[in-house]
Amino acid sequence: MNRDSLKWLLASTFKGISQVILIENAISGFIILAAITIASVSLGAVTLLSAVIGTLIGKIGGADGESVNHGLYGYNSVLTGMALSLFLSGDDRFFIALVGAAIASVFTAAMIHFMRRTGIPVLTFPFIVLTWFLLLTTYRLVSFKISPNLTPQSLSNWTLNIKGETDWLDGAVNGIGQIFFLDNNLSGVLLFIAVFWAGWRLGVYAIIGNAAALLTSYGLGAEHHLIFMGLYGYNAILTMIAVAIVFKENAKYPLITGIIAACLTVPIAGSVVTWLLPYGLPALTMPFVLCTWLFLAARKVMPRF
Repeated sequence: MNRDSLKWLLASTFKGISQVILIENAISGFIILAAITIASVSLGAVTLLSAVIGTLIGKIGGADGESVNHGLYGYNSVLTGMALSLFLSGDDRFFIALVGAAIASVFTAAMIHFMRRTGIPVLTFPFIVLTWFLLLTTYRLVSFKISPNLTPQSLSNWTLNIKGETDWLDGAVNGIGQIFFLDNNLSGVLLFIAVFWAGWRLGVYAIIGNAAALLTSYGLGAEHHLIFMGLYGYNAILTMIAVAIVFKENAKYPLITGIIAACLTVPIAGSVVTWLLPYGLPALTMPFVLCTWLFLAARKVMPRF
């Protein structure tokens, strides 16, 4: 591989990592990778390899060159590789995670084709569906072993416990960390730095989205430990950035619409988590996808919204 090819691969790989937060910036991607690696070296390695694999699959497969360069075939691979390495158990989970990352890139291409006429972005839907399907195979295929942390629960025996300590500082930084499955304050700070590096408006809107989720979930009486772990914040941050900045088009009130969308991710997240309890599956970024699709589709009919 010559120097130009290596530069292209590194730039596209880091952009693929940054595209997880709807950003196209190689330096932001590098900072994100550093934030992940600080929390877990093995997770950082999976992140980097997954991004490389997704990018190369797009390139070798002959996908649109501009899309590959922008990292659009890397971000679903990144999330899929990370999720499978965390939610599967056994010595072969890292190999499965990297194979999953490759499949995610192909799945992304298929979804781009299916959704092209709608004008609605694919977002992280390929990552969500692929991860859920592979986790569910653990109940039928002995080669796949699910993590003991993912345990199916009966709704008839479910009790809501909203008690717990309130730590607003943790809540302020953990929301963005949970986008990458991280519960580390330093990593959260670095992730905010990565977003601000790409643009001050992106950083401010990420903070607003997280704050909207914190206040909404607290006001609606969500479990405190989930609130301040950031499990209601990460979908709101992504939705805020998507609706208010990246896909705002000609919206007249993008900030207000973005805040409303971010707040709406909280009850949607509660619903999705409850729906998945009997299967022991994580909600992942499905609340973000559902809420963002809802608002972007509505704009096709109500363009000022």
